[in-house]
Amino acid sequence: MCYQVAIIGAGVVGSLLARELTRYDLSVALVEAREDVATGASAANSAIVHGGFDPVPGTLKAKLNVRGLEMMPAVAEELGVHYKNNGSLVLAFSEEEMQTVRELYERGLANGAPGLSVLDRDELRALEPNVSENAVGALCSETAGIICPYGLTIAAAGNAIDNGADLYLSSPVTAIRKENGVFVLTAGGKEIRAEYVVNAAGVYADEIAKLIGDASFTIRPRKGEYLLFDQTEGKLCGHTLFQVPSAVGKGILVTPTVDGNLLIGPTSVFIDDKENRETSADGLDYVRSTALRSVKSLNFKQVITSFTGIRAVPDGEDFIIRFSEKDPHFLHLAGIESPGLSSSPAIAEYAVELLGNAGLQLKANPKFCGERRPYSWFKDLPADKKNEVIAVDPRFGHIICRCEKVTEGEIVEAIHRAPEARTLDAVKRRVRATMGRCQGGFCSPLITELLSSERNVAPETICKHKAGSNLLIGKTKGGDRND
Repeated sequence: MCYQVAIIGAGVVGSLLARELTRYDLSVALVEAREDVATGASAANSAIVHGGFDPVPGTLKAKLNVRGLEMMPAVAEELGVHYKNNGSLVLAFSEEEMQTVRELYERGLANGAPGLSVLDRDELRALEPNVSENAVGALCSETAGIICPYGLTIAAAGNAIDNGADLYLSSPVTAIRKENGVFVLTAGGKEIRAEYVVNAAGVYADEIAKLIGDASFTIRPRKGEYLLFDQTEGKLCGHTLFQVPSAVGKGILVTPTVDGNLLIGPTSVFIDDKENRETSADGLDYVRSTALRSVKSLNFKQVITSFTGIRAVPDGEDFIIRFSEKDPHFLHLAGIESPGLSSSPAIAEYAVELLGNAGLQLKANPKFCGERRPYSWFKDLPADKKNEVIAVDPRFGHIICRCEKVTEGEIVEAIHRAPEARTLDAVKRRVRATMGRCQGGFCSPLITELLSSERNVAPETICKHKAGSNLLIGKTKGGDRND
């Protein structure tokens, strides 16, 4: 089979593009190196939908951030993804920083960003009583929001599959050649043929480009470390709190999450290893001390986990969205750093436009359905509706993850709805099991048992996130429990 479009990389950009392409009568392949979608930058970032005031006017970042901000609420609703329009504040701590705030306000107006205003000290405190006493004012973006980035990615990829796209997991692309005008991708021991290829490979986009002889850009990985607090701290602030940005990023933020936690971070450090997701004592100390500049206090005893995200930083100042000079059918969507998540629906829309202009036939798919039921839905039901579900399937009355109140029924349903959900982390990203205060201390063995029984595989083959991360290594002396 020869696909009309093959997308390399199943992060949020690649997955939303796959979904957007299935609006048309096209054959689409989504090719991912790892064992699941949403395992790179889309699994670990600030989860912010930015207000559009930060990018330089006239750039793709500016255009696509503002368009993505406009699109995101409807996209999230269609895909059953949690989204909240909580607004953001850029805090200033001096008159010099207030001047930067005013410059950001003017930049936002130039970008067409809606809902911007400059607040004085009293107006700021009326909105956020827990903000630091040292803050003298802020830029307010009423339209900024928060979303679950991996939830958006998983739903977009799933919706693309619902509409006919094929997903290839554990399929790193190691070679690309052309035969009779068609690309042939060597991916995970398979050959995937396509008329057009889209390079959405994140931190590996420059290496994918080199497979066709294109060395026109480089990607540097930049590490960002975070601390996540229990849901007891989620109401410390309502808005996302930024500090005045610097040349290396938007600084340390303090923000609620759509799931009720509190998140602080990230650091911003260039690294050499694109797979280095280790946290460091120095990095997390910096996150703690710098976040305390924004708010009066933080209860660090309520931190439940730390993590690191890797951002794909291009060698220029803008997104790299263009066809390769080496081949007019090879489209780069590279260097999608912040505000990449915010821009992702608009990037997908723009990429389809570019592909159409390059000759891809865009005939509407009459069977396309853009809606998708969420994986996590049971806890949102009223009590009487829950009882109705339990009466039909008693597994929905059996809590597996106590912290997040995730039931056996939801986990089993997710396993069967998503063939790619074969690891503990794949289940976690779909239903939030293991994401609570105990971080899987109670429920991990139970989820492992469910994966084993529902997949009909030995428990010791179940991994946490990838091959080699097995949770069990064998049975203890004594053999089966019935011996």
